Amino acid sequence: MVEFNSHLSVVVGRGRCNIRATQQPLMLSLKRSLALCTERFPVTGFRLKLMFYRILRGVSTPTFSSLRQRFFSRTSRKLSSNMAFQYPQAYRDESVVDNYHGSKVPDPYSWLEDPDSEKTQAFVSAQNQLTLPFLEHCEVRDLFKERMTELYDYPKYSCPFKRGSRYFHFYNTGLQNQSVMYMQESLDAEPTVFLDPNTFSDDGTVALRGYAFAEDGEYLAYGTSASGSDWVEIRFLRVEGAVTLEDHLERVKFSCMSWTHDGKGLFYNSYPDQEGKSDGTETSTNLHQKLYYHLLGTPQSEDVLCAEFPDHPKWMSGAEVSDNGRYVLLSIREGCDPVNRLWYCDLQTTPQGITGLLPWVKLIDNFDAEYEYVTNEDTLFTFKTNLDAPRYRLINIDFASPAQSNWKELIPQHDKDVIVFATCTYSSYLFVCFLHDVKNVLKMYRLSSGEELRSFPLDVGSIVGFTGRKRDSEIFYYFTSFLSPAIIYHCDLTKEPLQPHIFREVTVKGFSPSDYQTTQIFYRSKDGTEIPMFIVHKKGIKMDGSHPGFLYGYGGFNISITPSYSVSRLIFVRHLGGVLAVANIRGGGEYGETWHKAGMLANKQNCFTDFQCAAEYLIKEGYTSPSKLTINGGSNGGLLVAACVNQRPELFGCAIAQVGVMDMLKFHKFTIGHAWTTDFGCSEKKEQFEWLIKYSPLHNICIPEGNGVQYPAVLLLTGDHDDRVVPLHSLKYIATLQHIVGRSPKQTNPLFILVDTKSGHGAGKPTSKVIQEVADTYAFIARCLNISWVK
Repeated sequence: MVEFNSHLSVVVGRGRCNIRATQQPLMLSLKRSLALCTERFPVTGFRLKLMFYRILRGVSTPTFSSLRQRFFSRTSRKLSSNMAFQYPQAYRDESVVDNYHGSKVPDPYSWLEDPDSEKTQAFVSAQNQLTLPFLEHCEVRDLFKERMTELYDYPKYSCPFKRGSRYFHFYNTGLQNQSVMYMQESLDAEPTVFLDPNTFSDDGTVALRGYAFAEDGEYLAYGTSASGSDWVEIRFLRVEGAVTLEDHLERVKFSCMSWTHDGKGLFYNSYPDQEGKSDGTETSTNLHQKLYYHLLGTPQSEDVLCAEFPDHPKWMSGAEVSDNGRYVLLSIREGCDPVNRLWYCDLQTTPQGITGLLPWVKLIDNFDAEYEYVTNEDTLFTFKTNLDAPRYRLINIDFASPAQSNWKELIPQHDKDVIVFATCTYSSYLFVCFLHDVKNVLKMYRLSSGEELRSFPLDVGSIVGFTGRKRDSEIFYYFTSFLSPAIIYHCDLTKEPLQPHIFREVTVKGFSPSDYQTTQIFYRSKDGTEIPMFIVHKKGIKMDGSHPGFLYGYGGFNISITPSYSVSRLIFVRHLGGVLAVANIRGGGEYGETWHKAGMLANKQNCFTDFQCAAEYLIKEGYTSPSKLTINGGSNGGLLVAACVNQRPELFGCAIAQVGVMDMLKFHKFTIGHAWTTDFGCSEKKEQFEWLIKYSPLHNICIPEGNGVQYPAVLLLTGDHDDRVVPLHSLKYIATLQHIVGRSPKQTNPLFILVDTKSGHGAGKPTSKVIQEVADTYAFIARCLNISWVK
């Protein structure tokens, strides 16, 4: 059963507005939580995923001064008079050398892997003390922040969704740090506040992180996370009167929340206690996740262990109760690859209730393909799968005769389009969303036969919210595009002919979409592969290379980057005279698993080459020029930016890398990094080490060859509670970059990092922090590229 909703912890990170899916399909949710993507960054409307920051609070000036004498080399302060900046280059421990299959690799900044050390805190403080004054003297900074605050102050809604007899939706008046859940007795009734995450903390840094209503809508389980950490605490409410219950679950991370249909309890995941802290600032590896059942009204200490994998510490699972309430389906993953094992338990075989490890039936007991539950009629189950279908198809499996030879295809793989999601609504209908050349298409099918009944018209854009369950007789879907923030459609399935109508449309005052145009082009990469790219700019511009360019990319983990609305990027286009480009490079999911595999493991260089060719296209066609082009990406996209800067520094004028994976030889050793080896490989294997060492951003920094060639202006962004891509990646990279490149007399462009406090990988970031961050980012771009503000 797929239902997802944009609960609008609307994040703008690097300008791109993304809407978070909170109640989402189990297997997608798990992949999303593991993958290297941030909610602050565009991932497809439906396949968004989560992430962003952590590093350390700065120390006071007196402490920093004393620490600098102890830990920063005195010689590093004797900088060339030709240098534009005096970087706080830190002590290099030349004795640290790692041996990878006979290759000696120095790691002189390994001490930055300890986030709690005084040395690391001093380094962070010194870097922020260099970066912040530079940003404060950017003329554009205050103008951008003022304009961002003005334009971002528009109402933001999610799709309504029905639970029991009531309707719920999320709403943000405009500048609230967190979106608020409202309740209505009917669609026409006056909404009332039901759950307000803004009350979780004074500064908005405690956010809602997922929720699940009991089947009858009488109870709500909801997760909260502090400072952007992946760690979640689950709490409970009785819906009638919004009464807080005493139940409280901790040690929760990358978890499902799935109620049994009797409303007595729910399944969730947690990790064993570990040494040291578990607040998002730690770097210890997450292993041995377990599945529990919590009985409402009992302490967590009495929760029932339902599944564990002691022989497979990296395995992670999530449970989902079937539409008819009879079965529990268990999806098991080892990493971020779109493959999973699928076990199930018939709850009728546990007449005494859930009292211990469940008697799981291992329907699929290998990692050969992905199986995502859609719905079932008694023992006949419908799954979305990529088995023999890299663009996905729907199949039926009868649990009464589960042999693969008995499986039936319901909706075949499309010749070109990718199935993004499928959901059953009004008992007998399937709604299937496809991705057609990076644009969403919504179609309706008959569940019993797979017959296509109709398609729903959409402009060029993305579906980022869809609600409507099997028991519901209506659907809502949320459409967005580069120039349209939100159109929510409603369709009553009881009325013929079916006719969706606009339930709610949002516009932004002060911005006229008719002044701008969006174009999708296809450019050739180095090997001849055609790569799609969206370009947004003001109508009537001259193609003379004079415009600032902003090129975004991701390219990994089967994540598709579809059109989405971003106030900050439109401000860049409007007030900085810019051209926005989004390149759908290989490694993503835009054309299915084949496209993904073409940019992973040994093929990872294709991602970087595709991105560099996108820049070359923009320059050749006169949209921008190298000295005016900014590249941007976050998480896996931060890796993309840093690798491209290392390989082609002459091609870009500015680079913004957010929470990037920079140390490709050691990433698997920290928090959930081991899950990414399915996309990257692992340095512990000799062949994969050979791939990784060739592009690892940390290990490929060098002074560019050629007269007048230097690194572009670089700004790294990370946060002190990022327990997805831990901050040590950005810290080690900037220390190395400043040491090798920053000392060169020809390097006049700044090489900076900004470490935010009480920030994580991006999920739940409060609006106030988002606005400040985009103001800082575009101010940096404007100052470094000498861009003037256009009123």
